[in-house]
Amino acid sequence: MSLSLRLTSRWTPAEGEIPSVYELILSNDGSESITGFSLGFSGPAANIDPHAKIGGGTLRSRLSTYSLIAAPEGYVLAPGESWTVSIRSLAHALRHWTDGARGAYLVLADGRVVDVAVSSTIGPAGDVRLHSGAMAFPVPAAPAETVSIIPWPSMVAVSGTRPAQRRLHLEPDSPKASAAVRAFGWLVAELFPNEHLIASEATDGLRVAMRSGAGLGAEAYEIEFEDEAVRIVASTQIGFTYGLITLGQIVRGAREHPGKIVVPATGRIADTPALRWRGTHLDVARRFYPTSEIRRLLAILSWNKMNRFHWHLSDDEAWRIEIDAYPALTGIGAWRGHGLPLPPLLGSGAQRTGGYYSKADVREIVAFGQDLGIDIVPEIDIPGHCYAALAALPELRDEDDRSTSESIQGFPRNCLNPAHEPVYRFIETVVDEMLEVFPSRIFHLGADEVPLAAWSGSPKALALLEKLASKTSGDRHRTAENPSQSHGLADEIEGSGTAALQAHFIARVHRYISGKGAITGGWEEAAHGGVLDKKASYLVGWRSVEVSAALAREGYDIVASPGQRYYLDMANGPDWSEPGAGWAGWSAPEETYRFEPRAGWSATELAHLLGVQSCIWSEPMADPAVFDRLVFPRLSAIAETGWTQPEHKSWERFRAFAGLMPTMYGMREE
Repeated sequence: MSLSLRLTSRWTPAEGEIPSVYELILSNDGSESITGFSLGFSGPAANIDPHAKIGGGTLRSRLSTYSLIAAPEGYVLAPGESWTVSIRSLAHALRHWTDGARGAYLVLADGRVVDVAVSSTIGPAGDVRLHSGAMAFPVPAAPAETVSIIPWPSMVAVSGTRPAQRRLHLEPDSPKASAAVRAFGWLVAELFPNEHLIASEATDGLRVAMRSGAGLGAEAYEIEFEDEAVRIVASTQIGFTYGLITLGQIVRGAREHPGKIVVPATGRIADTPALRWRGTHLDVARRFYPTSEIRRLLAILSWNKMNRFHWHLSDDEAWRIEIDAYPALTGIGAWRGHGLPLPPLLGSGAQRTGGYYSKADVREIVAFGQDLGIDIVPEIDIPGHCYAALAALPELRDEDDRSTSESIQGFPRNCLNPAHEPVYRFIETVVDEMLEVFPSRIFHLGADEVPLAAWSGSPKALALLEKLASKTSGDRHRTAENPSQSHGLADEIEGSGTAALQAHFIARVHRYISGKGAITGGWEEAAHGGVLDKKASYLVGWRSVEVSAALAREGYDIVASPGQRYYLDMANGPDWSEPGAGWAGWSAPEETYRFEPRAGWSATELAHLLGVQSCIWSEPMADPAVFDRLVFPRLSAIAETGWTQPEHKSWERFRAFAGLMPTMYGMREE
């Protein structure tokens, strides 16, 4: 006797008055009949609406993207037969093939747990070719430029061709230049371990004289091409490193595409970045990335001349950093699985999965980033998005809180209570421990997507709200309800009791962070209530550049990361066959590249624009080939917007060289 189970699913969108339906078909391919079982499944957007009608089974439990559905009492699934469950409707419409169930298992009557093989959800067009792997961008026969560089420099005036050199022989003249040589060596070893880009002897490669020069900016460099050698001039270690990266890109391009791309014989490149902040955010809560992958991503950022890594270390789905004072945060909050406080989510299976970063891990990553000129900004998302932390530390809950709020992602009561004093002792301890290992002296506190009805059933919170505002405000908030599950409503709390309570919370936490000599970062919702000291904080604007410009006009320092173009979990196109999310729309590489976040900003607003940032949210990223398709080359497109002046950008040139840039996993579409 054997059990062999297979799950297929189909999504049919709503049409007219006919509601959408999500069908799950469990097939018994084994030789044993089963009865008294329940199906557990999850996927990036497989979020059952609490009021959904379910045919063929009974919903036993639900948390966000995880559901457990029981077969009817007495039902027998015989070998060769299938059991169908129909769900009308999901909380959010499915848009892409990665949205549906990605992981599943069966709980049998005797308590055994059996894995179920899962196929990708079939969309309204039926079986179609599903895209994965980074898009192919072949170098054309006649590229728009003869030197391959991303992001494009401020000035390029080169000519001629010298014999192709496969390696660089580096000759530093100072400790800063020598440090850059070491960092560049680690960088190319990480990205191109088999290419041996650095030569040990002068006769084996192109001589590169590295000379210190005064008057250049902190990240600026110059490259001069002469008969006998190439000279890099810079005034800092990172300036030298960026010069070496540019030269490394040129040599790699000429080596891989002789006749199309050249190493110039003469001329000059002068370069300096357009914007100070050129960042990438990575969500490690929805998916855990081992330290080896974090190192590789940092190397990729450096190769793109990005200088900020925003590390999203906590969310509803997991807590990922070691805090000595609270071992349960990682003992409980870092793991998901059947029977655990955090069930399988986003496609993870029944087995215990997850992980976290020890402080030793963090110090190693921080040091690696510093060598590459990358400041690492940690984020602990508060007061919302705290389901994992609250599961690990139930003492952080107000035991008298009877709120029924649920977040847009389907997590009930996932917010730290601003009126519950143990919350502040917890946060202050976390801030203290994290500032010890993150020398950037920035603490990003999140502050996004708190539900409108958060804390509406907490006597402590209502009493605090009456004190902060009025009894009328408290009475109004006592009857607050969440809006329908629509992402556009997730952050519309301005003027509500929730906004007033969050502002009190942020003000207190911000004062503590500032008292430690650190800067407070936040998503744009942290501006609600106007409690941030604008000289000691910054905001990441995600809804639109118009919202970001308005906040800049108010005097907030802004990092622009509009979800429509810079959220790299969004699909490359609207078709079902593309992987990724779709709630903010879609953005192909060309749309991402051509998008100009500075367009229309006044001089006053531009003075508060720190820079740009791509955001990698990990809901659809379980498959490495999906990660590569979603992130590359769009990450490089955003990097060029941050580095290159708008008038020097060229899509034709960029796409000619985009395929030469490294990806995370080396997965490219054939």
